[in-house]
Amino acid sequence: MTAEMKVFDLTAQPVGLITLNEKVFNAKVNKGLVHLAVLSYLAARRAGTHSTLTKSEVRGGGRKPFAQKGTGNARRGSSRSPLIPGGGVAHGPQPRDYAFVMTKSMKKAALRSALTDKKENMIVLKNLDIAQPKTKEMQKVLRSFKLADKALFVDETLPVNAARAGRNIPAIKTENVKNLTVYDLLKHDKFFVTEAAVRKLEEILA
Repeated sequence: MTAEMKVFDLTAQPVGLITLNEKVFNAKVNKGLVHLAVLSYLAARRAGTHSTLTKSEVRGGGRKPFAQKGTGNARRGSSRSPLIPGGGVAHGPQPRDYAFVMTKSMKKAALRSALTDKKENMIVLKNLDIAQPKTKEMQKVLRSFKLADKALFVDETLPVNAARAGRNIPAIKTENVKNLTVYDLLKHDKFFVTEAAVRKLEEILA
């Protein structure tokens, strides 16, 4: 099944129509997979470098801290005990990798779901051929579409000028289609995608 959408140039003028593959842009939305894809993305971004010293790693502790009897204290054999201030930490965090694997079919299904959910806020562009690599050029595009929200711009192969023109605007992100994530689709209110990127998505996900 197919559906049509208008194609715009960078001045927000319609220049044609594009036929969308409904297997990709009108798929059944699986919220569970979308949620899992976001968790997977955020987990992979965690550094996991937190670390505490265990009893065996704390410096010192070779001498018995005080006499076995006569002090009124509990018997102590080492100052490195987790029960003593300055000692090791019992069951503390250690360096670890938080990333977990989603299968290719799960990733594709989650991306189809996110694209379907975002279709109402999707604008198809003829291209992203911005004249100069300057912030003001991207701002012209945003003004043309009367855009005040967060926006994601995606192309099959992102032009250098577009990448440089958009990198100083906090509310937008420019990305190659191969790096498109469910997280980015959900984070941004508007989704600008070129014709070439649409065809690439259909090739990958249909």
